[in-house]
Amino acid sequence: MGDPRKKRKLYEKPKRLWDAKRIAEEGGLKEDYGLKNSREVWRMKTILRKIRREARRLLSKKGAGIDERAERLLKRVKSFLLKKADATLDDVLALTTKDILERRLQAVVVRRKMAQTMKQARQYITHGHIAVGEQKVTAPSYLVKFDEEDSVRWHSKPIGMIKQEAEAVSENG
Repeated sequence: MGDPRKKRKLYEKPKRLWDAKRIAEEGGLKEDYGLKNSREVWRMKTILRKIRREARRLLSKKGAGIDERAERLLKRVKSFLLKKADATLDDVLALTTKDILERRLQAVVVRRKMAQTMKQARQYITHGHIAVGEQKVTAPSYLVKFDEEDSVRWHSKPIGMIKQEAEAVSENG
């Protein structure tokens, strides 16, 4: 079982750590999505790798309860990665790292125009200004489900908004 206080790694390191092509690709993803380090890219790739591995196993019809497992996998993937109602296991295999990075809370906040840049969105989230539903979320890597996307909102007013309101009140009155 292990000690519950010790967490396991949520990512797998690449086999070739100093591969120039991979480093350049990850650098572009880090820049585009405002990621802190390559570990965040590796974590998303690991999540996607596990999903795709299970889809390949199901397509090769290995193991027991294939229909149940396929249904569970498709339900999970449809909740946060694929919006198509008639998605198949082939659609799961076609997913890329960018698809999963687009579902991060950080990217959703920018797309909803709550922040101007990815880094600003990351700061708002880590400082506790963003909520999903009624729950404050402080992890920029939180994967937003499609049904939760409309409930992403401000948890409390950010300092910039408070200053703007204070300036507007002082100008008016």
